[in-house]
Parts: sequence; structure tokens; C-alpha cells
Amino acid sequence: MTNHTLLYEKDNNMGKLAVQKYFSFMMLIITFLLMIFTFTGLYGGEVPPAGNTARAMLVYALPFLIAGNIIFLIYWLVLRRFHWMLMPLITLLCCIPYIGTLYQFGNLDETADAQPGLKIASYNVAMFGRETSGFMAQDILSEMKKQKVDIVCFQEYNDHAGDKKNSDSYKDYFPYMAVGQGDMVIYSRYPIKKTKNINFEMTNNSAMWAEIEANEVTYRVYNAHLETTGINGTLHRAAKMSNNGIEVESNSLVRAIYGNYTIGMIARSGQANILAMDMREAQVPIIVCGDFNDVPYSYVYNTMLGDKIDGFKECGSGFMHTFRGGKKMVRIDYIFHDKALHGLSYYKKELSYSDHYPVFMKLATK
Repeated sequence: MTNHTLLYEKDNNMGKLAVQKYFSFMMLIITFLLMIFTFTGLYGGEVPPAGNTARAMLVYALPFLIAGNIIFLIYWLVLRRFHWMLMPLITLLCCIPYIGTLYQFGNLDETADAQPGLKIASYNVAMFGRETSGFMAQDILSEMKKQKVDIVCFQEYNDHAGDKKNSDSYKDYFPYMAVGQGDMVIYSRYPIKKTKNINFEMTNNSAMWAEIEANEVTYRVYNAHLETTGINGTLHRAAKMSNNGIEVESNSLVRAIYGNYTIGMIARSGQANILAMDMREAQVPIIVCGDFNDVPYSYVYNTMLGDKIDGFKECGSGFMHTFRGGKKMVRIDYIFHDKALHGLSYYKKELSYSDHYPVFMKLATK
């Protein structure tokens, strides 16, 4: 082999080594950035979205960031670069509390309904599909009976079913009813002692609470429907424009979605602050139900949760998502409760009457 050939092979090997080092360096940079973005997302819900929209938006990207960390954990493990593997490993360990808001190991307590306590449900019924026969409302009532629900909080409720009222047929099972602003209602099998409507400015969304006496204990049950994301409305308007022959640019659509979502995020944070202040005045155990239109670990989630307990983290099982519209498998419907109470079971039912699933929880006093 000539000196020229040896020199060529040496240069070729050095070139390959340089490319490999450059590639490894880029992978290391991406791993580091993933770690930074993930930690920023984990703590993004601790600051109000107004003025911190970029940081707050990372909360919504957490599932993708976690998936990226898993990929790089495997990547560095295969290469046996154990020192670099520590970055995604530590990041994933810090994500365990967040993952617990989406998935819980263990099985549901099948004996919960046989134990003494209070069964709560929260359900965005989407106006019962605006059908006028009352069939859908009756099916949902049958499900509430089947699940032995004592108190149910409905969002986007419609009382009219042609020339009849849904409340007339509900009162045999739920003799007590509190009506909120617009589309909010709380049905109860126990006496309602006091109610309050909480209206939000410049929106159709609202909240309410009812103080209910059950088994010699008075509970304050909140029913909240916070500002929508605005994504579906934006996509609907874009589709309508396209059907009318008006060209919709992708960049314009993305900007519109981002703008509407940001506005909705800021509006929800203000509404959550109003409710958190109202909750501080309660003199009885609190139960919070509703469609928050926001994900776990967001500012809205943290503010509404406060020092209360997320029922799913306490006694849920499996993967929890409550929105079934499109392909957005996200958890935006919740039941929280005061620390004076104890959760026995928490689950959803995959009903097809709405773009949301109802969530159920059995509670007992400690």
C-alpha cells in the first residue's frame, strides 16, 4: 500500500470522526435544550400567562417534550454514554408528578359505591346536541342513575326539549336544582341551602356554587365553565371561508389560532383568580367541578387546585382524557376536593352524547 493511499485513508477516517463528533455534539445540544424546555414547562403554570405567554405555552407541549426525553434517554443508553444519559433521566424523574395527572397505576375500587359517601359528577353536555326530543337528556339521566350520582354539575346545559323542560323529568331523581348564568346548572338529591352565580366580564362563560347539606354535612360545590380555547371557532371560520372560495393562508391561520388561544389563556387565568378568591371565603368543605378548558399543570389548573386535592391523582386509574372532539385527547374536565374529604373512586365514562366525557367521583368525609 502506497504512502498516498495510507494518507487518503487517514484523512477519510479523520473526516468521518469529525462528522461523528459534530453529530454527537448536536445531539447533546438538543438533549440539553429539551431538558431546559421541559423544566420551563413544568414550572410554566406558576406564573400568570399575561406577559409570560411563551413560558405558559410550554405547559401544553409537555407530553411532546417528555416523549423527546424518552427518545434521547434510549439514544444515549444505546451509545453507552451514561454521563449524558443522566440529563433526560433526571428530567423524566422530575416529570413523574405531571405524568400522574394523566395516568395512574392501579385498579379502580369496585366497592366504592357500596361505601358511605357522596357521588359527584361533572359533565359538559354540549347543549344535548340541541336536539328537541329530550332523548339525549333522558339517556344522560339514566346514566346518572346507573352510576348512583348524588350531585351532578352540568356545563352547556339546555333545559328546553321542544315544548317540555328537561328539569321536569330530572326532578324525580334530583329533587333539588340550582340554576346558574346561562347554561350552568347543579342537580342534587340533597337539599340546596344557598347558591351564588359568578359571572365573568365580556364572555358567555360563568361559574356558580351551591351549598348542599348531605348526611348532616354541608358542602360547597362549585361548577365552573372557563373560557374556551378559540381553536375550534377559528378552524370553523377558516373552513367556511375556504368553502366560499376564499383562500386561507397557512401562516395566517396559525397566527389566528395562536392569537385566539393566547387571549383565551389569559382570560381563563383571570377567571380562575376570581374563583380562587371566592373559594377562600368558604366556611365549609369545598368540591370543585367543571370544564376548565385547560390542561394539568397550567396556571388555571394550579390556581383552581390551590391547596385542594386532584381527585384523579388520589384515586383514579389508567389514562385520563376528557375531551373527545377531533384528535385532541386532553384532560380539561376535573373534580377537586377539600382536604377534609377523602376520595374513594374517580373515573370517566366514554359516552358519545357530547364532545366531552363525564367524570365521576365518590367522596367520603375523613
